[in-house]
Parts: sequence; C-alpha cells; structure tokens
Amino acid sequence: MARKDITVIGAGLVGSLIATLLSQRGFRVTVFEKRSDPRRAGFLGGRSINLALAERGLNALRATGLADDVLAQAVMMRGRMVHDRDAGTSSLHRYGVDDSEVIWSVSRGGLNTLMLDAAEAAGATIHFDQGLASADFAAGTATLCDSAGVLRQVEAATLVGADGAGSALRAAMHAHTPLGERIEELGHGYKELEIPPGPASQPFAIEPNALHIWPRGGYMCIALPNREGSFTVTLFLPNTGPHPSFATLPDAHGAEALFRDEFPDALKLMPDFNADWSAHPVGTLATLYLDRWHIGGNALLIGDAAHAIVPFHGQGMNCGFEDAAELAPLLEAEPDDIAGVFAEFQRRRKPNADAIAAMALENYIEMRDSVADPHYLRKRELGSLLAERAPAHYMPRYRMVTFTHLPYHYALERGRAQDTLIEQLLKGHTDVSGVNLDDAVATLKATLPPLPAR
Repeated sequence: MARKDITVIGAGLVGSLIATLLSQRGFRVTVFEKRSDPRRAGFLGGRSINLALAERGLNALRATGLADDVLAQAVMMRGRMVHDRDAGTSSLHRYGVDDSEVIWSVSRGGLNTLMLDAAEAAGATIHFDQGLASADFAAGTATLCDSAGVLRQVEAATLVGADGAGSALRAAMHAHTPLGERIEELGHGYKELEIPPGPASQPFAIEPNALHIWPRGGYMCIALPNREGSFTVTLFLPNTGPHPSFATLPDAHGAEALFRDEFPDALKLMPDFNADWSAHPVGTLATLYLDRWHIGGNALLIGDAAHAIVPFHGQGMNCGFEDAAELAPLLEAEPDDIAGVFAEFQRRRKPNADAIAAMALENYIEMRDSVADPHYLRKRELGSLLAERAPAHYMPRYRMVTFTHLPYHYALERGRAQDTLIEQLLKGHTDVSGVNLDDAVATLKATLPPLPAR
C-alpha cells in the first residue's frame, strides 16, 4: 500500500486513538492540537467529568496494546449505588451479571497522556499549540494559529476532525458546505465537586467499586471513584426554573443548604464544599446533530466533533473510540478512495450515533428518577429473570450498549421492543412474583427473535 498523508485536527482521546490506528497501518499522520502538551503543561482543557470506559472503548484500545495500561489506572464500577433520600440507605444495582460485566472509571488527563505516548510511538507527529484557523478544501491546505496569533499554512489534503464538540474543523466545513448542524440544549447544567481521599488506611470514604447516584426526580448528584481514593462529584440541575436550579443557587451558601437538605450524606464527606462550588463554573449540556459528517474525501468529522452527546450513558468516549476503530480499517482497505470511505463511514456510523444520543437522554431520566421508582424496579427485576432463563432472547438494553458490540441502533430498537413486552407481562401485577415465568419465557420466544451474536 502506498503510504498516504492524513492530517488529524485534535490530539484529545479520539484524535490520539485514530492517529495511532492509522500510523499502525502505514499512513503518515500529522496531528495539530490547539492546547499545549498536557504531558508537560499539565491537563488543562475540556470537561473533567470522569470517563466511564466500557467494552466498546476497551475493544478499540486492545488494538493499540493500551488496554492493560489503561485498566491499571482505572477503578472498577460494578453498578449504580443508589442513595435513597427518605430511607437514608443505599443499594447496589449491578450493571451486568457478574464481575465480567463492569465499567471502569478513568481520568481524562491520565488516559490522554497514555494515548499521546502511544500515537507518537506508532509514528504519528503531533504539533501542540497549533489551532486550526481555516481550511481551503479545494487547495488542500489548512491555516494554523499559535497562542501568539502567528499563522502558518500547511498541506492537508485529507483532514480528520477529532477536535471535540466545539470543533474548529466543523466550523470550517460548515462555512464551505452547510452540514445541517443542529444543537439541542438540554436545559440542565452541571457543577463539579470533590470527596477528598481519606487516610492511607482507608482512602475511600464510600464504596469504591460503584458509580454513586443520589436521584432526586428532576435532578441528581453522582460520584465516580478515582484511584487515589477521591471521588469526582457532579451535581446535575436545571439551569433555570423553580428551586432547585442553578438560577436559584446564587452562591456556595445556597448550594450548601440544598446539599444539607437533599444530599446530607454526601455533604458531610466534602470539607471543601464552598471552595469547590465557587471555583468551578456551571458546565453546559447539549446534543449535536449533523446531516453530513464529511466533504468528499477532503474532510471528515469523528467523535464529539460529529455527534457530541450528553454524558448520562457513559458512552461518549466509547462511541468516539468505536468511530476510530471502524474508520481505520476502512481506510486501510481502500486507501485510494478516501471519498468513498468517508461516505461509507457516515452511512455505517450515523444511525448508531443518533441512537446513542437518544439513549443518553433517556438515561438521564432513568438515573435521576426511575432508579427509585417501584415500577421501574419491577421491570428491572423481571428483565433480569428473563435474561437468566432465556439469555438467547433477552438482554437488558444497558448490557447491550455497555458490554457488547451490537450496533447502538439495534440496542435502541430491541430495547424498545423488550420494554413493550415487559410492560405487557407486568400488566395487572403489582409484584413480579405474580408473573408466571414459564409463560413469560414462552411469550418472549414467540414474540422476539433470538439476539444476534454479541
């Protein structure tokens, strides 16, 4: 194969991964990143919400040889630890059947450092402090700008944009050819806080191997573990509206009063609550939709640059990694038909991106409300029994998304069909024990075809 030149915009997680995968396949890859090198300057940019690494992301990392190194930095999360306000108790809702089906809490900065090293080791050249200012797709050039405002032009006949939700390449493409961009604001924001580590003898103040959720109906608080014993705590609230919303919490004292009423067990573990609240801005949450991800063979968007989603299914990074894992072999197979590869990539991936965007929005409602709802818990219990008795015909949607490689769009459609069936089976029953499981399994097998290979 003749070596081809690929220019990647963005050296974040997805940019580093696609640079590695393409370099391994013999492409000459040059990466331009607007930030300074985080391995020298420290990790500064972007959201710092902990990342949830699941099977789709791990599968992509295995191809780079990084999976074991990443897991060595991660903390296993077996499920959701749901903190009940009224009872003052907590209970673990497992994600999978056992410890073979877990997700991993990883640090964005630590993961990015590993992946930058891997990209360079594979042969990619990375230029930091070089943001994309503009692109001339007809001429095959890109204009870059450093922090001092100095511009330079480089050859860039084939551009891959992995520069996140605020993508500069997407803006340049949209100026050239409208992409059908639509951004839907969630109307909710987030604020980050921290539960600090305890003494060396007991560094974790609460259960370390779980994603902690304090569901409160229209809002919630979550906490993800870090290896040194701290937890990254994130409050999700409406931006405006009646109390509680960020508009009704003008300062740290008001926020502390909210936590005292709604999350008292979490508040007592946060000695620096007021300082954390004051130091961290309110983050925004939105979903990005595009009708087009590419301009011929000149430019393609992947990851958040093409389909940024809200973080409530923990799949944003995993979906971006799956993008890279699918794009690299397509380019390897047809290096002389870049336009055809980009079109095929969009055809394959866009339905899946739209599906995980929908499921992430649905999961916000589930996390903040449904996990404490008795009917939801009955549905979850019956679903688990059906999965145990008829695993070839039933798998909870969360497991399909998180622990398999089944396409997201299939998981969405199958999940809806299964939910309809569960509702029918529970009709007239206030308890799962009233459902005849033998009849339920027979109905399942008569209604839905077997699941495809995982």
